[in-house]
Amino acid sequence: MPNRLIHATSPYLLQHAHNPVEWFEWSNEALQKAKQEDKPILVSIGYSSCHWCHVMERESFENNELAALMNEYFVCIKVDREERPDIDQVYMEAVQAMQQHGGWPLNVFLTPDQKPFYGGTYFPPAHWAQLLRQINQTFQVKRKEINESANDLARHLQTSDLKRFAQQNETVFKREQLDAMFQILLSRYDKIWGGIEKAPKFVMPSIWLFLLRYHAATKNKEALEMVTHTLRQLALGGIYDQVGGGFARYSVDGEWFAPHFEKMLYDNAQLISLYAEAFSITHDPIFKESVIDTIDWLKREMHHLSGGFYSALDADSEGVEGKFYTWTAEELQAILGDDTENLMQHFQATAEGNWEHGRNILRRNPQTTTAEADEIKNLKAKLLTARSKRIRPALDNKILTGWNAMLIHGLTDCYKAFQDEHFLHLALGAISFLEEKLISDKVYRTWKGRRSETEGFLEDYAFLIQAYTSLYQVTFNEGWLYKAKTWTEYVQQHFTDKEEGFFFYSSNTAEALIARKKEIFDNVIPGSNSVMARNLHTLGFLLDREDWKEQARSMTNRLLHLIATEPVYTCHWAVLLSELILEPTEIVITGTDALLLREQLHQHYLPFSITAGGTTESLLPLLEGRAAKNKTLIYVCRNKTCQLPVTTVTDTLEQVRRL
Repeated sequence: MPNRLIHATSPYLLQHAHNPVEWFEWSNEALQKAKQEDKPILVSIGYSSCHWCHVMERESFENNELAALMNEYFVCIKVDREERPDIDQVYMEAVQAMQQHGGWPLNVFLTPDQKPFYGGTYFPPAHWAQLLRQINQTFQVKRKEINESANDLARHLQTSDLKRFAQQNETVFKREQLDAMFQILLSRYDKIWGGIEKAPKFVMPSIWLFLLRYHAATKNKEALEMVTHTLRQLALGGIYDQVGGGFARYSVDGEWFAPHFEKMLYDNAQLISLYAEAFSITHDPIFKESVIDTIDWLKREMHHLSGGFYSALDADSEGVEGKFYTWTAEELQAILGDDTENLMQHFQATAEGNWEHGRNILRRNPQTTTAEADEIKNLKAKLLTARSKRIRPALDNKILTGWNAMLIHGLTDCYKAFQDEHFLHLALGAISFLEEKLISDKVYRTWKGRRSETEGFLEDYAFLIQAYTSLYQVTFNEGWLYKAKTWTEYVQQHFTDKEEGFFFYSSNTAEALIARKKEIFDNVIPGSNSVMARNLHTLGFLLDREDWKEQARSMTNRLLHLIATEPVYTCHWAVLLSELILEPTEIVITGTDALLLREQLHQHYLPFSITAGGTTESLLPLLEGRAAKNKTLIYVCRNKTCQLPVTTVTDTLEQVRRL
């Protein structure tokens, strides 16, 4: 007998639709039931590709006895954190404020008015049963104490992070600040395996993007080596799917060997962008190989026929983590025959298995510096064909606006680096999907067969604006730029906290939770305020909006001390800081061959530049009065002062170097 989740669109919620737990979606119906019956609320938050979410479901939520306790004592609500990151954000902070470890599944107990009083992550079945009884007993006999504690915690959650961490600085932005951040990152760097020194190891793409920009600004060779070594180790390691392409979410060890096998769209969107930028500097064939194979995987396994991209692939198949991606020596022998030894040596596989249960995770020699030979590629193709016949990990086939927008930006970066029209085609297909399915009077969060009615969060708007801006700079289609402007104005109207000058995570028209949060810190996904601040900075130049440029500077200034001392978790802010210190060069290309010269220009690494142009007259401030007839001119400008126009990319680069 299915529960109420049978009507959900979320793949994660549907996974729980046949639990004996009487689950509700987060809804007014559930919240009112808790108030009417004066019951505590149990909110259980996870996502479809979460391994430990699956474990707890099998052990506890499918257990009739445990389900009976949950149904008797609580109003039980299931939340997909990817559909409702606003709910996850509030209650994750609450659990961390209780001095508990954060993670998923996130299980939080609330008073009937949604205030948290206890929570944690994964609980084994015996502990879970004990906890359910204990929480119920405490709620009955110590209600006053629970209410007092919950009220205190709610007040904590309602306190802005800016009040806790930010300060108003009078300091000007200086190169020395970048140097100090580099030294902090260097002190935490794993010199052997790359990445930040700890396990489990997450990639944190914005850290490496900042170091690329730092290298560009200072010519510091050590910073570039940190990036290239890390990216090479990732591409050669087990965290990368050596057969099918694409990166797993993180490595459980410090060597990038044993991944947590789930593949997320947001990781791969950022990584193709990062690898493309690194390739533009180094021309490392391994970087190009990683981009092409990852995009092939995205197209093959994550692509909706109408152009959008799905969210994630599960870590598990047949109830076993990583089974789909790993191999026994016998399996390899059956597929490859006489070529088995060659492949096993290449990927460091052993007869007894290099991982669990006699299975092998494929990884390349960490000393490798060259792309794979055709012979190995042919053997990989045979493995990919054989693997396609296995029982596949579950696909989270919802399509999220923000994550697709991240991918569009990544694809435009790949198009710039490699000039492959296919990458631009995929980006244009994805934006068409979003505009058809998820964008109308406002931006909506998610689609799965139909659009959800949840409005997008700041993350969705910020990455969408970034995507539109990126599309403009590679196509010179001004329509993209004006759409970026439209949605920036929408964000200013509906998300701005006028008191603090930052942006709330949710719109002023969205459902009110017990706290309206602002996302300040960067993590694996950059914080939405840092992305929005970079948008304001870039669009300020493209649209001549001094107020937007000043807002970006003011936001960065409020966080300057935090950025300077905690660059690991403010790494996207650090990228913006580097762009504020090294004010961008404006490169304007007008005339008949504007698109051709743009293509030639983008083959060069120009991280602190903004590109505009077109083949006809334009009212854009940067282009007005600069149309060229029967020829093509390139203007190099900074601080609204332009050099004499030139006609070749070579001369353009020389002017950029002199500025």
